[in-house]
Amino acid sequence: MSNVTNSRYLKEKQAVYAAPGIKSRRNIIILSVIAGLIVIIVAVVVPLYFAVIKPHSDSSRNAASPSGASTSKSASPTASAVPPKAAVVTGGDGSTVTMDDGTTFQYKNAFGGIWYHDANDPFNNAAQAQSWTPALNQTFRYGHDRIRGVNLGGWLNTEPVILSPALYQKYPGTIDEWTLSVAMAADTASGGLSQLEDHYKTFITEQDFAQIAGAGLNFVRIPLPYWAIEVWDGEPFLAKTSWTYFLKAIGWARKYGLRINLDLHALPGSQNGWNHSGRLGTINFLNGTMGYANAQRSLDYIRIISEFISQPQYKDVVVMFGITNEPQVPFIGQENLSRYYLQAYNVVRSAGGIGAGNGPVISYHDGFAGLDNWTGFLPGADRISLDYHPYLCFNTQTSSPMSANVNRPCSTWGGPMNDSMTAFGLTVAGEFSNAITDCGTFVNGVGQGTRYDGTYVNGGPWPNVGSCTPWVNWQSWDSSMKSSIKQFALSSMDALQNWFFWTWKIGNSTTSGTVEAPAWSYQLGLQNGWMPLDPRAANGVCGNTDPWSGVLPPAQTGGAGAGQIPASATSTIGWPPTTISSATDFSLLPQYTSTGPIPTLPPPTLTPASSTATINAGNGWANPSDSTGVAVPIASCSYLSPWLESAAPLPPVCTPGAAKREAAPEPRITAPPSR
Repeated sequence: MSNVTNSRYLKEKQAVYAAPGIKSRRNIIILSVIAGLIVIIVAVVVPLYFAVIKPHSDSSRNAASPSGASTSKSASPTASAVPPKAAVVTGGDGSTVTMDDGTTFQYKNAFGGIWYHDANDPFNNAAQAQSWTPALNQTFRYGHDRIRGVNLGGWLNTEPVILSPALYQKYPGTIDEWTLSVAMAADTASGGLSQLEDHYKTFITEQDFAQIAGAGLNFVRIPLPYWAIEVWDGEPFLAKTSWTYFLKAIGWARKYGLRINLDLHALPGSQNGWNHSGRLGTINFLNGTMGYANAQRSLDYIRIISEFISQPQYKDVVVMFGITNEPQVPFIGQENLSRYYLQAYNVVRSAGGIGAGNGPVISYHDGFAGLDNWTGFLPGADRISLDYHPYLCFNTQTSSPMSANVNRPCSTWGGPMNDSMTAFGLTVAGEFSNAITDCGTFVNGVGQGTRYDGTYVNGGPWPNVGSCTPWVNWQSWDSSMKSSIKQFALSSMDALQNWFFWTWKIGNSTTSGTVEAPAWSYQLGLQNGWMPLDPRAANGVCGNTDPWSGVLPPAQTGGAGAGQIPASATSTIGWPPTTISSATDFSLLPQYTSTGPIPTLPPPTLTPASSTATINAGNGWANPSDSTGVAVPIASCSYLSPWLESAAPLPPVCTPGAAKREAAPEPRITAPPSR
């Protein structure tokens, strides 16, 4: 209670007791009640002011100040009018949340999280996922604050293991989003390709984001395909629609204080030949006849995304950009991947600039080359990180029970992660799961079988370790099994330190009506007792006597020296490459010309609650001086399909001045390499 309030309350009490008998006992009670109400109001308003209103006010002042001395960042890029009447725009555990459609639910967050949403100020970043996670208008200290995240796999970039009930099982024979899109488009009676949008609307909703914050998690990694931006003739994907739902994800993440790692999961031609790249089959990115042309397109899509998320309205929510998911070094080659990574770095930094807060942290997948093979890559680069996807469930299968495997993550991953944090810098496990076997419907893909029971169709022969039933029949798991899985999850979290579990949600199978890959669902584990209710419980589980406790170099957090890469580190990895794997002479390979119009990503359409409020959602382009066109075919040429099978070198198709040649037929589908 303030001194002013104390003084007023004291005088009121003195007046009561000094009155010569005319102040009754009733008056005393009334005044006591009034004083009590004052105490309650102060107790409520003051904490709310310091938790929400003052951080927003401070961040607005900091945005206007060029000094940058404060760790707070701009909460809103535009001035906002005061609502004409009081509205519930924030709350904590137990509060009522109103969603866009007017429906409500009770927010559950036992970790001090605060949601915040004001229709008149939609870019306010006052929300905080948990008390120990910096609010969005404060600096996330990489290397100090832990990334505890989860993937939203299968939502905007589909794959069978996640979505078997709603999509893939409905169309037998579909094995990836390419074949699924073809089958859906032909099924006009069911709505054609619009069925994918139905999936976007229902598979992940606002309440998932609220639950993720309430589970003690502070990041979401969202896989996004290139067809969120555009598709070219002959590509059957549903174009641009998933972008609309990614914009919703930004709004929901902002509302609950979650940060986003946007992961470009599918590239033209496929960067790995797996179903989640869009088309199961061969690798046509930096590999084969169309390998360079597809890389040109991919760099354009990285540029378009970077320009959008580097805008002040979005940069404090979409703070990390995984530029390419799981490219395969064994096919592409690490030198060419390094060349591509350097070029992508230049593209991203051109959009937002250099230094803390100027665009996202750039996340590079290790390409399955191993963390140690990236030591010394781009020293001095501004805010780069290494993405690692450790899985124990592929390749060799174990016959030992879950209880015998609870410490395997500690001995397998802890050391390499510590070493990489020192030798490279920020290293994050972008994917991991609770699976120690490859059991589960479509885990390896549609019709691929499983290694564990000897039915896997790729490679081998695979020994029959046993039946998968005990590993997928989660309804029969006893307390011992659940406890072992939880201990495995805790060991994984402690060993990896900064991580994203794959994945938040697995859909039910249409044949059994239940989840058939339980080791991959964080949500199911929370609901049934094999995932920790508080991920901080993982701290120290491995008993690591030498955990990484260093400080990242200043450049890696956008500080002094950021962007000052020595010429010696880039002299041998310039762009374009000099050769492409599984292709003819590079000088004869097809390429595009950078003269096409830029398909700028649109901002969300936002309507303020007040007629006097104004909203600036940006124009999709952070760097107005970046006006170079995007890759398009050369008018005088004919091209092979971007998805051309690339198992062997082929004659040149279209380079500047080359003769026309008819496009080749679409390739057969081949089984991908195991990951």
